[in-house]
Amino acid sequence: MSFHPKMAYDATFHKSARLLDDGDKNTGPPFVYTAENRARFDEIIKRYPDDRRRSAVLPALYLVQYQQGYISASSMRHVAELLGISRADVEDVVSFYTMFYTRPLGKFVLQVCRTLSCALNGAERVTEALTAKLGIKPGETDKTGTFTLIEVECLGACDRAPVMMVNDAWHEGLNPEDAATLVDDIRSRGEGALSGCHHLIERAKG
Repeated sequence: MSFHPKMAYDATFHKSARLLDDGDKNTGPPFVYTAENRARFDEIIKRYPDDRRRSAVLPALYLVQYQQGYISASSMRHVAELLGISRADVEDVVSFYTMFYTRPLGKFVLQVCRTLSCALNGAERVTEALTAKLGIKPGETDKTGTFTLIEVECLGACDRAPVMMVNDAWHEGLNPEDAATLVDDIRSRGEGALSGCHHLIERAKG
């Protein structure tokens, strides 16, 4: 079976949460920034002229996702109101960028690159190891709500293939054993296991 069937983002976590006027089931609970995140937003918006507030939509959405783990229709409305733009404008951004999720997902998002360089260097084996370790398939979240496994396109580190991102931390030169060990490490140490960019190829050569 080919490792490169059509990427079905709509079936995973990137499907647009349509902001319909007739009441949408994906609206979610009412969203407002926490006091801390509103303060962060207020600092961010100072970087932009008053007539360019819409340019802050990406960092504003990142704050939403940081706060609740995904982008709901209610949160898109909140961002639109703060920036003085339409809800459709915000939704266009959310539906365009695959790093924004419109469904709840696990605390740790395992994104395995599956583009050519990673595929040739064994990314499929990495995905298989994670599937076996977690008991889930790509596009699913484990029963504990801890891990979500996703296959993604190029992460921009082809010379370090195979590559996986766990939330914002990079793990490069992965092999299946490394991937399984990393899951155990995350389970035992949580975010302490994610210390940034891990060059596992260099470790193996050392």
